Amino acid sequence: MKYSIFGYLIGEGFRNFFKNKKSTAASLIIMCATMFIFGIFFLIGENVNYIMEQVESEQAMQVFINPDATPEQEAELEQKIKSIQYVNTTEYVSKEQALNDMKSWLGESSALLDPYSGEENPFKASYVITLTDLTKNEEVQAQIETFDNVSSIQAGNQTVNTLVNIANGIRTATAVILVLLILISVFIISNTIKLTVHARRKEISIMKYVGATNGFIRWPFMVEGIIIGIVAALISVVILGFAYNFVADKLVNSSMVTLIGVNFLSFSDMLTMLFIVYIVMGIGIGAIGSAISMKKYLDV
Repeated sequence: MKYSIFGYLIGEGFRNFFKNKKSTAASLIIMCATMFIFGIFFLIGENVNYIMEQVESEQAMQVFINPDATPEQEAELEQKIKSIQYVNTTEYVSKEQALNDMKSWLGESSALLDPYSGEENPFKASYVITLTDLTKNEEVQAQIETFDNVSSIQAGNQTVNTLVNIANGIRTATAVILVLLILISVFIISNTIKLTVHARRKEISIMKYVGATNGFIRWPFMVEGIIIGIVAALISVVILGFAYNFVADKLVNSSMVTLIGVNFLSFSDMLTMLFIVYIVMGIGIGAIGSAISMKKYLDV
């Protein structure tokens, strides 16, 4: 008996979805529009975080080695640096490589450094270090300063702190925008579904008169709202996928992005997370919107 009632309520929700074409279409259009806007900000937020991670990973700390250090002491220093918790990569830069890098940077004027080749080389050997967490930059620097045979450290603390603050600010702003969009979506969808419920208020009244419980009346509407949410989520994912791939291709091929040298996430990289978010949103907004919309008619 319980199974029959459950099947009836689910089936009634599906019948309402297909029977009330105008209200269903209106709800779908509005939910797709709000989900599409939400998706745009979601994808922007994911890409901003990805780009900031790329920029952060390229920020390096350069530890210059004491010129009098022996190869064994340099190797010992490297092992100590690698043992620090937040160190990601360690690259050795010899005096000769540092000189050649400077010549490459000078370009046509590189001949100015020719007198400094060999024993006259003024550059120091160093280790270029990247971190797994930029917020630990000063902590790692303080540990390295205690090691023997460290001549000096070039860390760019101000630049690193600025990058960390920008990244945190962008992540916070994106999270706030997404929460606001969810609240706006619930409000819009609940009001849209309210029109559907209002149009069927006589049907609800009749069901109450014949003794139907609030749960028995509410469930078909909630199932209908959930179905609308799931269908809207699927439609929104498809539309957003085509739109994102089109815009991303244009941006990747633009001269500005090529100059900056950053990469974007592919839509497939974000598809699983976006799909889960959309399905949860669709089911949640549809069910909550239906429940809110019906409260007025069930309390009478």
